[in-house]
Amino acid sequence: ELVREFVAQNNTSQIKHVIQILSQEFALSQHPHSRKGGLIGLAACSIALGKDSGLYLKELIEPVLTCFNDADSRLRYYACEALYNIVKVARGSVLPHFNVLFDGLSKLAADPDPNVKSGSELLDRLLKDIVTESNQFDLVGFIPLLRERIYSNNQYARQFIISWILVLESVPDINLLDYLPEILDGLFQILGDNSKEIRKMCEVALGEFLKEIKKNPSSVKFAEMANILVIHCQASDDLIQLTAMCWMREFIQLAGRVMLPYSSGILTAVLPCLSYDDRKKNIKEVANVCNQSLMKLVIPEDDDMDEAKQSMTLPAEPASEESLSKPEAVSGGSLDASSDSNISNTSVFTITSSERIPVTLNLDGIVQVLDCHLHDTSIGMMTRIAVLKWLYHLYIKTPRKMFRHTDSLFPILLRTLSDESDEVILKDLEVLAEIASSPAGQTEGHGPSDGPDARSNQVELHVPIKASQLSSSGTKGMECSPSTPTMNSYFYKFMINLLKRFSSERKLLEMRGAFIIRQLCLLLNAENIFHSMADILLREEDLKFASTMVHTLNTILLTSSELFQLRNQLKDLKTQESRNLFCCLYRSWCHNPVTTVSLCFLTQNYKHAYDLIQKFGDLEVTVDFLTEVDKLVQLIECPIFTYLRLQLLDVKNNPYLIKALYGLLMLLPQSSAFQLLSHRLQCVPNPELMQTADGAKSSAGFKRAAAANIDYTELLQHFEKVQNKHLEARHQRAGRGEQLERRVVL
Repeated sequence: ELVREFVAQNNTSQIKHVIQILSQEFALSQHPHSRKGGLIGLAACSIALGKDSGLYLKELIEPVLTCFNDADSRLRYYACEALYNIVKVARGSVLPHFNVLFDGLSKLAADPDPNVKSGSELLDRLLKDIVTESNQFDLVGFIPLLRERIYSNNQYARQFIISWILVLESVPDINLLDYLPEILDGLFQILGDNSKEIRKMCEVALGEFLKEIKKNPSSVKFAEMANILVIHCQASDDLIQLTAMCWMREFIQLAGRVMLPYSSGILTAVLPCLSYDDRKKNIKEVANVCNQSLMKLVIPEDDDMDEAKQSMTLPAEPASEESLSKPEAVSGGSLDASSDSNISNTSVFTITSSERIPVTLNLDGIVQVLDCHLHDTSIGMMTRIAVLKWLYHLYIKTPRKMFRHTDSLFPILLRTLSDESDEVILKDLEVLAEIASSPAGQTEGHGPSDGPDARSNQVELHVPIKASQLSSSGTKGMECSPSTPTMNSYFYKFMINLLKRFSSERKLLEMRGAFIIRQLCLLLNAENIFHSMADILLREEDLKFASTMVHTLNTILLTSSELFQLRNQLKDLKTQESRNLFCCLYRSWCHNPVTTVSLCFLTQNYKHAYDLIQKFGDLEVTVDFLTEVDKLVQLIECPIFTYLRLQLLDVKNNPYLIKALYGLLMLLPQSSAFQLLSHRLQCVPNPELMQTADGAKSSAGFKRAAAANIDYTELLQHFEKVQNKHLEARHQRAGRGEQLERRVVL
């Protein structure tokens, strides 16, 4: 009644005096009963003031909030009841004091006393109603408090925070999306709560935000939230990881190239998920979409940008983004996001749509992440395949920039050829083939440093390169497919290192050698491969390996469908190139006598094949040697040598073919191969015509007129020289074996 009188008289000083007495002498008293009386008095005072209570809210609220911390739960309840009455009377006038009210309520939400909690919930609902119906809410002032409280670990406090976020999201006049970067990390933390109810509430809140993002992408600060998502995409909690990955998918698809500076972080998070099993199928599928979408953002224009000019035009990033960015996410080359080709698939949302700023493609960071994943032996097959697809994609889209990394990537790509998965090896070969054939590899300063010897060997290869494929810069070079027969500075390095790998890892040669070489013949030019390998093997010091490798290459040459064109080229020796190739192969094939004869059969050099077989009498005939002769006989019966078998009908013009086959027959013991070849030779018509008549000589000479510039005498001498080396090496090995035996006996 007293307060009503003072209101009627407009006596503010007396009203303040009454409130002060109720606060200081009662509500803040040491005595519990006095505190209770003070709280009731302040509530009554507020009711008496009515709409004028807004003028005295600070004085009314502060003592009540102090009582929220009272040790006596009943007093905390009375404080809650008193504040409810004060707020109910004041309504919208309490909004300037919202932060202190929210702070107090957040503490009561976690109160152990059920009555206090129940009272706080009533007050909470009232405050939510006031905020919802008002357009005076100070969101800017509230965000720092929300950002701080969102990291609470208390279940009830988290529930309280999420309930408020849901309310604020539902108010049309409040744009919480602008401040999402401030609270997104906290929301993902809450998503991992033990309570199903809280997790569900948080899921709903995040779902609402994502709906808004899809509706209004132009106002979203994608870049400021990118690294928050990167962190939570790596969470151990499945719900957090799946939700963050779904957000990442939307961000990449909505923001486009704005996400490029964060590629290394995104890949770190996404790549391991690609190898998840069916227990995490959902995460794997979303991660796959993220990976594909991110890959599409890298375009050929990224390779042509003038970096010096770009760094001058690139504006400073906002402070909030800097604080979130990982150090590696802002290093590396820049590229122009404003070119016409980019506008169709990207917008820069961090600024007004009329401005276009360049976007940084952090190629160094991406390559570092890909390299780390290739080195990690524990990662799954699908991840390794994805890494190799990325490397291939980058070599296609940005070859000039990628070739700066080739020297560091090359060793791990070679090691990956030993992978247990054929699919991984196939992808690896595609990358290596692209490196070896890309015109960008011709650029000065990007080549390998294998010393002058390797470079001189390279020049000696004489591999045909079309003029149109010699573009070392510009877009024309980039259009070259992996199958073009261009040979750059890495091609020869690749061949040398591949043979080294086969030499040091014989199991790889045995299990996968043919598979690898056949695939390379599809991806690159088969003639280049055989020419270069033969050239390298000519200088091979490990003679046993050279013999094994030559045998492998010969089997591929004679039997693989991929080598059909090269076989036809060698069969007739019509061109100078084919004759050069034959001589190059022959010199290396001499490491293995039987393969040398089979090469002569393939190239229809029957006279020379016969001359070689005559030399076999001087060689050391071992079980391995006879096994290879056996295999050659089997090969003669295959479709590859159909033409050779048909030539047996023309005895007159092919006497040396028949003599060579009889020579092989005489080398063989009377095995199944002997029977096979013997039956074949019994089918030769008119054996009496096998005599080497003058007419036969002239016709054979006529048939081989095209290959007249081959010095067969010199080739035969080379064969003998190589075989002598092999004989010496075998004797040395045998000698070492005897010495070892003596040591054991001693």
